[in-house]
Amino acid sequence: MSARTTRRAPLLGVTVTLALLAVAGCSGTPSGTPSGTASSGSSSGASSSAAADHLTATDPWIKAAESGMTAAFAVLHNDGDQDVTVVGATSDLSPVELHEMATDDSGAMVMRQKEGGLTIPAGGEHALEPGGDHLMLMELSAPVQAGAEYDVTLELSDGSTLVVTAPARTFAGAKESYDDGHGEGHDMSHDG
Repeated sequence: MSARTTRRAPLLGVTVTLALLAVAGCSGTPSGTPSGTASSGSSSGASSSAAADHLTATDPWIKAAESGMTAAFAVLHNDGDQDVTVVGATSDLSPVELHEMATDDSGAMVMRQKEGGLTIPAGGEHALEPGGDHLMLMELSAPVQAGAEYDVTLELSDGSTLVVTAPARTFAGAKESYDDGHGEGHDMSHDG
């Protein structure tokens, strides 16, 4: 049995870019993106240099929404010498899925769950942005209020985690649809 150890990264010098994308905000470009904070944790027994120690996020934000689904955005930066893969995410607000935009068989752009996680290359970055990869909060347990801050925990392939604190803001984006078999029963035209 292993105990879980959580380490909070110092806020000074840590810029967090996590972008949680709302269903209605899957495309478009946000402006005036605010900054957030992040902290990392790792499971005991993990190597002394956990993947979360090399991962930061800048300008995170969540699309404000009254109910249903919403999303988060950011740019994830990896200053390590090995790739880092985000394999999942959690939030007190709702279940969270990793999503991507892709072209379906008819040539239409659709949102779907991303298989295999989100890989941030060694020394590189990976954007979570409207119209691209993002974190989807699937069934909100409470409204996401513009101006409030919310935590989302990124789960990495080595078992370490990164907690990202992201402010919510109003954003009206495109109205994408899910790939067949995903998100049935969800209203994808919700503008929050």
